[in-house]
Amino acid sequence: MKFFRVLLLVLFCLPMHAQKLTLYELSCEHKTNPIGIDVLKPRLSWKITGKDRNILQSAYALRVATDDEFSKNSIFWESEKMESGVSVLRTYAGPALQSAQRYYWQVKIWDQENKESDWSEAAFWEMGFINASDWKAKWIEPEKESKLHAPASLVRKEFELTKKVTRARAYISSHGLYEFYLNGNKVGDQVLTPGWTAYQERVQYQVYDITNQLQQGKNVAGAMIGDGWYRSALGWTDNWGIYGKMLGFIGQLHLTYSDGTEDIIITDETWKASNQGPITMSGIYPGETYDARKEIQGWQQPDFDDSKWWNVKTVSFPDEKLIASESVPMKKIQEIKPVKIFTTPKGTLVADMGQNMVGWIKLNVNGKAGHTITIRHAEVMDKFGEFYTDNLRTADATLRYVMHGEANETYEPHFTFMGFRFVAVEGFPGELTPENLTGVVIHSDMPPTGTFTCSNELVNQLQHNIQWGQKGNFLDVPTDCPQRDERLGWTGDAQAFCRTAAFNMDVAAFFTKWLKDLAIDQYENGGVPFVIPDVLRNDATSAGWGDVAVIAPYTMYQVYGDQRILEVQYPSMKAYVDYIRKKSGKSFLWRGGSIFGDWLYYKPKMESHTEPDGYTNPDMIATMFYAYSTKLLAETAGVLGKTEDQKTYTQVFDNIKRAFNKTYVTEAGLIASDSQTAYVLALMFDLLPESLRPMAANRLVNDIKARQNHLSTGFLGTPYLCHVLSDQGHTDVAYDILLQESYPSWLYPVKMGATTIWERWDGQKTDSTFQDIGMNSFNHYAYGAIGDWMYRVVAGLEIGAPGYKHIKIQPTPDSRLNFAKATFDSSYGEIASGWEMKDDKMVISVTIPANTTATVTLPNAPADQIMENGKSIQNNQDFKNVKTEVNNVIMDIGSGTYVFEYQPAK
Repeated sequence: MKFFRVLLLVLFCLPMHAQKLTLYELSCEHKTNPIGIDVLKPRLSWKITGKDRNILQSAYALRVATDDEFSKNSIFWESEKMESGVSVLRTYAGPALQSAQRYYWQVKIWDQENKESDWSEAAFWEMGFINASDWKAKWIEPEKESKLHAPASLVRKEFELTKKVTRARAYISSHGLYEFYLNGNKVGDQVLTPGWTAYQERVQYQVYDITNQLQQGKNVAGAMIGDGWYRSALGWTDNWGIYGKMLGFIGQLHLTYSDGTEDIIITDETWKASNQGPITMSGIYPGETYDARKEIQGWQQPDFDDSKWWNVKTVSFPDEKLIASESVPMKKIQEIKPVKIFTTPKGTLVADMGQNMVGWIKLNVNGKAGHTITIRHAEVMDKFGEFYTDNLRTADATLRYVMHGEANETYEPHFTFMGFRFVAVEGFPGELTPENLTGVVIHSDMPPTGTFTCSNELVNQLQHNIQWGQKGNFLDVPTDCPQRDERLGWTGDAQAFCRTAAFNMDVAAFFTKWLKDLAIDQYENGGVPFVIPDVLRNDATSAGWGDVAVIAPYTMYQVYGDQRILEVQYPSMKAYVDYIRKKSGKSFLWRGGSIFGDWLYYKPKMESHTEPDGYTNPDMIATMFYAYSTKLLAETAGVLGKTEDQKTYTQVFDNIKRAFNKTYVTEAGLIASDSQTAYVLALMFDLLPESLRPMAANRLVNDIKARQNHLSTGFLGTPYLCHVLSDQGHTDVAYDILLQESYPSWLYPVKMGATTIWERWDGQKTDSTFQDIGMNSFNHYAYGAIGDWMYRVVAGLEIGAPGYKHIKIQPTPDSRLNFAKATFDSSYGEIASGWEMKDDKMVISVTIPANTTATVTLPNAPADQIMENGKSIQNNQDFKNVKTEVNNVIMDIGSGTYVFEYQPAK
């Protein structure tokens, strides 16, 4: 009888344990089931969930197979039981991987009690071409002659398949932007391929599964190619074709038949080309003209007569410069409809999309053949209610559609994008209704990871604006703005915003790719261009802009625990700091290094503002950023085990600090320029002796209060302003600034109707007139860096160890808010931190993902009165190292969801 009781107990416990831990969201190189990677030792990650608290991984095992059944003969590699608590970016360590091969993988773990999980569901990655010699295709150029804004080119090739295809892949890229077609259908759902890289050294190719788009018998492959970033005029000049004057295309189709044999179809001199298609003009800035009457019926189908098309020419381009796509693709992410259609006082027909967005308009229309509809784009209406495009400068940003004359025509552009909220529609036949227009929002397909909400709706709209600013400006590169004749990867903007960006969306793959382009375009002397990819080519570097070379990879390491990004970028990071070392010499002061200064800092221009402007000495700014990048480089060297470099750059930082204090700081803690940015950067970058920090912080606070709780900072001081105030014990003043509603402030644009972040604090003034038309973007994410402080301080969700392996939960309530909460889907799982004042009680809700730990700080809390889910925290095994510091209760916890309640101390 006892035996049967034990047997029943074992049988009962086994399925319960099998359900206890679930492994989910398996990823490879920051992507889910990627097709076409060329990383020789890819890294694998997984998340863990379970009902119990305090779940930790103590070990894991991986296995990789060539089929998803993991049959004995298909097992390619199986690791030993690896004693490790890390479940993020574990390196594949099996046999050499093969080009074009798909690999399936699973993981299982052991928990802190050494209990074993089941194998996870299968995930996969698929290799692209590992060797340049894998490319058999030739680059083809379809044009007879080259000119700016030329018609898009068409290329095609027919081929016949006599056997059934069981597996097929297409490897495609271009000089310019392409759309690839098979048998009349567009392949894939990506847009603006192959993206934008430092084309002179790296052109990405995309890999598509085309198995179901092929047929026995006749087939045809075709592509449409436009100027894109490769050949458009970029950067305020007539200098077009920076990377090349001729469009190009390369494609290689790999086919596997049911009998096991293989074949390839390649681009070569047998392909045909034409430029007589419907896209008669396209470019990044001007927009697109599409004449539907010129559509060539059947060109994407077999048996089309292409005898009048010309033969392409083949050209050489180093195959080793073709790389697999590293970032996430750009896609159509969502669609929005107009909220209002109206006619302006001067008679312009306008549709308001209700949101400043980036992408294009999809047009649905009926009308006569040859009739032209023109769609212009604008971010704002002027004070007279008229369509306003002056701030676009020379960017035409216009779509022109010439109708075919068929019923229910639909058009959307192919090789351009616009930043806009309003569209002016000219020549629309009949009554324009919301059914005729759809806003197609495009951006890099970065998974959303963060949310922030609070009781103040203006702040919630600010968060909305920050996120939409990121959507609009993260199109393969982090651009400054998406609407005018610019749209470039400004390094200073990315430096200011990268930490906030990593809260809102998963930007790991995005920055991995962009930072490699930075290293390529970095000057031989180590200086960093203003924009990446570098189309300006002016050999100049500016403090706070070039520093992105150090700040961004270090930030990505902190957020994602990705040590490889530090390894890859370390030569670039070091070269940049050494560039400044050479410039500064033995003085350790970087004079002349700041070209832009504290860009767009507050300059009062109205009679109602009599206080001094926020000017900060640019030489001092340069030295301060020199110090900060040196400090981060020393820390990076430590992470990578480069102990000599760590010692060297730590000493350099100490020397810079001494030189800074000697040159710019008085004994009373007064800093040259006496500006908010001066104190913010000095405090943030640890440049002041401990004895002077309180005095500097007070000076900063006094300046803010003298301005009636307004900031006066620009692109370099703003990201750190509220953090410095909080770090120095002045969180109340940081809240004063956050909640300020009058200019200059974050909420001023919100009250003016902004739906994205503005470039200038007063892009549109209270009288509805505009700032400088030469530089006045209404979608410019840099000032959105306040989002970082909202997540980390207001809601209290902070990194405790790289990758959030350890988490700090330290909310900072303020009486002007009733609640605030944030979530962040980290590499280990979702973290949540929120607080609410409810019936005079403080309620703090916390979620810690499995396989992590956290230190929680409960503000103004009496330890003996804290209840968690109705029970006292005292003598509770879930709470370790409970202590009280300055009225705050601090404790260590494991994974799980917790709800703390207490009456705040008076």
